[in-house]
Amino acid sequence: MATTYPVPVFHFSVEWNGTRIGFTEVSGLNFTVDPIEYREGVSPEYHVTKLAGMHKFGNITLKRGMMTTDNELFLWLTAVNLSVPDRRTVTIKLLDETHAPIFTYTVQNAWPTKFDGVSFKSTGNEVAIESVELVCESWAVAAN
Repeated sequence: MATTYPVPVFHFSVEWNGTRIGFTEVSGLNFTVDPIEYREGVSPEYHVTKLAGMHKFGNITLKRGMMTTDNELFLWLTAVNLSVPDRRTVTIKLLDETHAPIFTYTVQNAWPTKFDGVSFKSTGNEVAIESVELVCESWAVAAN
């Protein structure tokens, strides 16, 4: 009898504009649906009906080790001009042990809203980590 286990989260890839970029952490894949309360004045029920309203997608945070040869995160952030940000489709894939995608998250119209550079510490013994926070209009997940 075959046993199934939950999928581990440590093997994943992130891509945008056809470029695969290595990250140590991806977080913030969440959304909420605002309820709309409605009741007609002649309704015999003494409660409101709740309808599904607008979807709100949370900001996605990507973290990675700082690379001396790759400044793409910072360049993308500086490409945001007032009301015309550089919107991109970001693909996040959860991978199995053969590097095949199990789930694919497709983030639509993402652009960076915040960049956190490295924190310096004279007694530190860590890798320099930078992070970028992305806003998006929507995202969807598909099982592969």
